[in-house]
Amino acid sequence: MSNRLLTVEGLTTEFRTERGVARAVNKVSYNVDEGEIVGIVGESGCGKSVTQLSVMQLIPNPPGRIIAGKVWLDGADLLKYKRDSREMRGVRGARMAMVFQEPMTSLNPAMTIGRQMSEVMTEHLKISKKEARERSIDMLAQVNIPDPGKRADDYPHQMSGGMRQRVMIAMAMLCRPQLIIADEATTALDATIQAQLLELLYSVVEKYRTALVMVTHNLGIVARYANRINVMYAGGIIESGTVKEIWSKPMHPYTQGLLRCVPRLGEKLRPIRGMPPSLINRPGTCPFLARCGERRENCYREPATELTHVEGQHSTACAARLGRW
Repeated sequence: MSNRLLTVEGLTTEFRTERGVARAVNKVSYNVDEGEIVGIVGESGCGKSVTQLSVMQLIPNPPGRIIAGKVWLDGADLLKYKRDSREMRGVRGARMAMVFQEPMTSLNPAMTIGRQMSEVMTEHLKISKKEARERSIDMLAQVNIPDPGKRADDYPHQMSGGMRQRVMIAMAMLCRPQLIIADEATTALDATIQAQLLELLYSVVEKYRTALVMVTHNLGIVARYANRINVMYAGGIIESGTVKEIWSKPMHPYTQGLLRCVPRLGEKLRPIRGMPPSLINRPGTCPFLARCGERRENCYREPATELTHVEGQHSTACAARLGRW
């Protein structure tokens, strides 16, 4: 039986803007078990990345602010720690780590790769600089960086995009964290390098029993690697379940629309028409209502529906599909 590692309950994050307060994450709840791969999918701007940054307490304040919710990592409530506290800094990198979408904005261009990696270990593991460098070179070798001893003395601009992302994966694994969050980690790479990095991440999870949260808009990726999927829309989770449950019987019209957007040979793409709702003036009804092709009369009068259990691990937020009216 799997042990629960991460539990997120009612997480809500807002940003103050000139036009008003935008609720980017709205009462999000999900969990991750030890050694499990969980996919977070949805279109750009749905709140995937902001949710994970909130979990890591990396939301800049101002303008962002976590206003509600709880985040438990192995029994410890992380939101009780202040953003820049010693306790929270001790969690980041050591117990959970993040692989960001664009490594060039995450790596320090003025420091060598080896020095940046060594700093992680000297901070969290309290080891000597010599041992930290040796471990850094060994980890670069494990993520298939050629000539790792030489590459450790390179600067980020001297590496290709794929190699920089391998460095980010290596940095995330230095302290053997319990959880890795991969935030669109392969989006900007070509298909061949993307496949190699995904296999690398998967092998890391298998070897070290590290839990992995995969944030992506590519349903093909999560279908291949994830155990469970959470579908996000307008800052909230609108459907959740195992990969088999979501692919074989998607309940929410938005999830169905995402699956129709997956390219298939001999078929035309069927895009989801319309635009997502404003996060500043959020509708009181279902946020997908204006774009939904299955909306009914009661959908215009009823408040937004929270996730309701269907069967197995499958839950959805579409009251019409659940047969409530």
